[in-house]
Amino acid sequence: MSSPDSNTIDIVVADKSPLIQGGLANLLDGDDRFALIATAADGERFLEAIERMSFDIGIIGWDMPYLDGRGVLKKMIEMTGPVPRIIVYTGNSGPDVPRQVMQLGGAGFCPKSESTESLIETIIAVSEGRMVFPFMDMSKPGNDPFGLLTGREQELLIALSDGNTNVQIAADLDISLNTVKFHLKNLYSKLNVRNRAQAVACYLKAHRPE
Repeated sequence: MSSPDSNTIDIVVADKSPLIQGGLANLLDGDDRFALIATAADGERFLEAIERMSFDIGIIGWDMPYLDGRGVLKKMIEMTGPVPRIIVYTGNSGPDVPRQVMQLGGAGFCPKSESTESLIETIIAVSEGRMVFPFMDMSKPGNDPFGLLTGREQELLIALSDGNTNVQIAADLDISLNTVKFHLKNLYSKLNVRNRAQAVACYLKAHRPE
């Protein structure tokens, strides 16, 4: 953590996008209240950073390769000793994501659609021991499986509901067939279904009620 004689907030950033990493680096480096210690491209490397160094705040994405934000928070629950406070900074608009972040021990949530000033305010608040989340009606159960899906998985689910084949989806999204299969495997797991027919039925029941 930050040394006793310094008020600097030590931060590690993890995001799949080099542009986001660079943008946050510029933002933090330009403010003497913060010290950017390291950046990571995925959740696994972020966890390695926790093991190798000490810092105050982790700013992580929700949709990351190898290990996503949800996986990072679940792994951190199992860790012993001091760990950084986590702010999830994401473009995922799933309505249940902030709730998951809170339930898994995250300290803050900031959508990428918000201004950089909002992110700065969130960092300061979390460093002071506060929690920062959008309003959530906690009396309602957080059991929306669609909130677990990444943006890409949501695109694939819509494509499935339109009757597109894997080959058509790969062509439309300009990704490989293997990538389509990888995303579908994760999608089926998150929706607790076995195949595309069950996934489509789940989607239609939730989004196109009679």
